Amino acid sequence: MTILKHELKQGRNALIIWTAVIVSMLGICILIYPEMGSQMTELSGAFANMGGFSAAFGMDKINFGEFMGFFSVECGNILGLGGAFFAALLGISALSKEEKEHTAEFLFTHPLSRNKIVFQKGLSVLVQIIILNAMAIFICLLSAFLIGEKPDIRSLAMLFLAYLIMQIETAAICFGVSAWINGGGPGIGLGSAALFYFLNLVSNLTTHAEFLKFFTPFGYTDGADILINGSLRAEYTAVGLLFTAAGIASAFWKYQRKDIM
Repeated sequence: MTILKHELKQGRNALIIWTAVIVSMLGICILIYPEMGSQMTELSGAFANMGGFSAAFGMDKINFGEFMGFFSVECGNILGLGGAFFAALLGISALSKEEKEHTAEFLFTHPLSRNKIVFQKGLSVLVQIIILNAMAIFICLLSAFLIGEKPDIRSLAMLFLAYLIMQIETAAICFGVSAWINGGGPGIGLGSAALFYFLNLVSNLTTHAEFLKFFTPFGYTDGADILINGSLRAEYTAVGLLFTAAGIASAFWKYQRKDIM
């Protein structure tokens, strides 16, 4: 697992920074809930009747004044967007950075096949995403305990599971793209994550655009749907897993044939 260890060491600083920023924002968001809870209860009705804005963020379906409603909207957007951007950057740079940084010689000094290189690089992306989410879960539970809240564990678990799968799918798609490009492509990664988020907002605005949920990892992270149904939407999740598999398969296929200089 030489490549895996190298990738984790190389990405350590970025992982620490991204994790610290995201979990700090999550913790602060939860800690200020007691101050905002009573105000949000009064404003919940107003938020629910703001037309397209309410629909875009699912505030027309849940009570924004309750802790789980507040968490799914406020904290969900932090972990959703922050996690997606981080996952996209990890995926898009995993296989393309060797050419940009001229470090391909390091890879080929090891008696490893290209398939093993792709596998270990993909595994490093997965490990870093899991570390980020593990820290997010810990901080959220700790912060909820500190303010005396006892969130519904099943709903909370479903929310975190949705964000984890979403980040893995985003990373896998960008991982597949990274095998086809010759540079780091951070703009492609960040742009892809932003596009996925935008498509989900549009799909929430009208039933005519609901089909877009099949094309965005955010389609099954809708906090309102998860809280109401108690589970992820199976049809969106299944398509997401197919996109994940396609991204990984694309990475293996292209990297075998890629001329790395």
